[in-house]
Amino acid sequence: MAHTSLLLALSLITIPLALLFQGSQAQLSSTFYDTSCSNVSAIVRSVVQQAQTSDPRIYASLTRLFFHDCFVDGCDGSLLLDDSATIQSEKDATPNKNSARGFDVVDNIKTAVENACPGIVSCADILAITAEASVNLAGGPSWTVLLGRRDSTTANQAGANNLPSPLIASAPLNPSSLPSASMTPISLRYQEHTHSVEPNADSSATDCTILGGDGTVLNNLDPTTPNTFDNNYYTNLQNNRGLLQSDQELLSTSVNDQHGEYHPLTGSSGEIRSNCRKVNGS
Repeated sequence: MAHTSLLLALSLITIPLALLFQGSQAQLSSTFYDTSCSNVSAIVRSVVQQAQTSDPRIYASLTRLFFHDCFVDGCDGSLLLDDSATIQSEKDATPNKNSARGFDVVDNIKTAVENACPGIVSCADILAITAEASVNLAGGPSWTVLLGRRDSTTANQAGANNLPSPLIASAPLNPSSLPSASMTPISLRYQEHTHSVEPNADSSATDCTILGGDGTVLNNLDPTTPNTFDNNYYTNLQNNRGLLQSDQELLSTSVNDQHGEYHPLTGSSGEIRSNCRKVNGS
């Protein structure tokens, strides 16, 4: 239960940001695959739904992959690239290592999509569709997914390492420096004592690994309704019951996210990877 509730809380943080990202991308279109791969959304949804039968955490894990991909150089599928002679994988960045998960499900989705529409749908778009399907299947809202992204041929491990930890106070945040809610390399909000935190929030924090760890220690960010996709996470923040300092600060800090500066790869930029883990020809 704790596994599911933590990651559902993460999805509550990331979905509004993902929607803002989509809204800024005027070059994208909801009808991009209508003639070339009209059933792509149904294919993605089916694989995601099947994955949840053996992994209750997968909906939120997949949503989180989209968040971590988008906030390093835009939604370009760079997070999915493995290490190679020319690639330093973002998977090995501190906010992602032992934290980002669900890559095997993305592989399964890509295989299913390639079988139906070879060489058509980018890995970046697969992540976007997967995030919407995951949230909706978890009982959350649905939205129109804008499509037409292409895949990056590079990764940015340094950029992924610059995602601030959850202890961040008010600081200029942009799409490449928004907080990861991972509990792996984490310093929790209660350590800095910059807010008055209710006792139950501090007691939850004691279960977490403070620095380092293998990513197996998980806890509820929403102690009120931990297994429901709702807005109680935000209600808790308003009542000063947030576990992470970053989220409590964002509630009261004016942040100007320059989403428009992080345009997707479209047209002839990038490529359509045949394997999401490596660039074509490698």
